[in-house]
Amino acid sequence: MKKWVLMLVMIGCLSLFVAFGIAFSQAAKAPPEKTSELLAMGKKLYEQNCSPCHAPGGDGKGPLGTVLKPPPRDFNLPFDQWTHAKGDLKKVFDVISKGIPNTAMVKWDQLSERERWGMTYFVVEFAKPKTPTKK
Repeated sequence: MKKWVLMLVMIGCLSLFVAFGIAFSQAAKAPPEKTSELLAMGKKLYEQNCSPCHAPGGDGKGPLGTVLKPPPRDFNLPFDQWTHAKGDLKKVFDVISKGIPNTAMVKWDQLSERERWGMTYFVVEFAKPKTPTKK
C-alpha cells in the first residue's frame, strides 16, 4: 500500500513540475526578431484593422476614433507616455492580444502571435522621433 501512495505522490509532483515548466517556458518566450518583413506584415494588418480608429498616421483620429469614449491611443506620443504600455513592448503586445476592458479596443487573439508582434512593432514606429526636414 505504501508503494502505491508513494507512486501517486511522485506522479502528482512530476505533473506539477511539467505543468509549471510549460507555463514558465511560454511566459518567458522571447518576441520574434524585428525584421522588415514583420514590420510590413504589421503595417498591412494595421491598415486593415486599426486605422479606422487610430487613423493612418496613428494619431487616434480615424473616422471611427473621433466618436469613441475614451478616444483611441495616439501612437505619436512618446512611447514611455502610452497609458497601458509605459515604454514596454510586451505590454503593447498584450493590449493587442487581450484588448482593454471598458474601451473599444478589442482583443486580436484571432491573429497569430507573429502577426500580433508585427502589429506591435509597427505601432511603436509611430512613436519614434521624426527626422526634422531641412529648409
